[in-house]
Amino acid sequence: MTESDDSTPPLLGLRHLALHIADAHYEATLRFYREGMGMAIDWQPDDAAAYLTSGRDNLALHRVDTVRREHSALDHLGFMVADAATVDAWHARLSERAADLGIEILAKPRLHRDGASSFYLLDPAGNKVQIVHIPSCS
Repeated sequence: MTESDDSTPPLLGLRHLALHIADAHYEATLRFYREGMGMAIDWQPDDAAAYLTSGRDNLALHRVDTVRREHSALDHLGFMVADAATVDAWHARLSERAADLGIEILAKPRLHRDGASSFYLLDPAGNKVQIVHIPSCS
C-alpha cells in the first residue's frame, strides 16, 4: 500500500454511490432501500432521482428507461470530503497530476441545487469518480 504525501487533502471515505435504476424497478428499489435497509430520503428533487442516507453515507438512485447490458448500473462512485474548500483542493491536486495519473478531469467544481459541491473525473479504466461535499453527510 502506498502512503499519501502530506499535500494530499483529507477524505472522509468512499461514502457515496450513484446507481442507474431501470424505470420498471425504480419504485421497488427505492422502497427496498427505505424500508428494507432503513435509509431515509435526504433529498428528492423530482420523480427521477432520490438521494438516500444512512446518516453518514449517501446513495443516489437515478431512474432511467432501461439499464443496458453494455452500460453498468453504476453511474459513479463518490469520495466524500468535509467541505467545499477541500473539493477545490482535490481539484487542484488532481488537475495538476492528471496526465501523470492517466485520469481525465471532466469539469471544474460546481455548487449543486442541494448545496453539495463536487467535480467529476474519469479514472484510468473510464469509471466516473466524484469528489463531493454533501453538507447533510458531513
